[in-house]
Amino acid sequence: MLQAVNGMLLDMLAAVARKDYEDRRRRQAQGIAKARADGKFRGRKENVAKNKAIARALKAGTSWSDVQALTGCVRGTVARIARKQREAA
Repeated sequence: MLQAVNGMLLDMLAAVARKDYEDRRRRQAQGIAKARADGKFRGRKENVAKNKAIARALKAGTSWSDVQALTGCVRGTVARIARKQREAA
């Protein structure tokens, strides 16, 4: 009997914690949307020099892994710049 009550309490606490987490995420998204609308939230500024170096390396035919190793950036950054190059061409 005690084990069943403990299980129900844990389930209830887990549900409350999940709801709290979802509420905080929703409120954070609302705050970011409002800040963007007010022009206060712009995100990180682009590293133009690094992006140009990545673009040059990609144009030269360097593999994505080598570009990552040379510039110290993540694969997503290389993919984003490669996509920009394809769209520009």
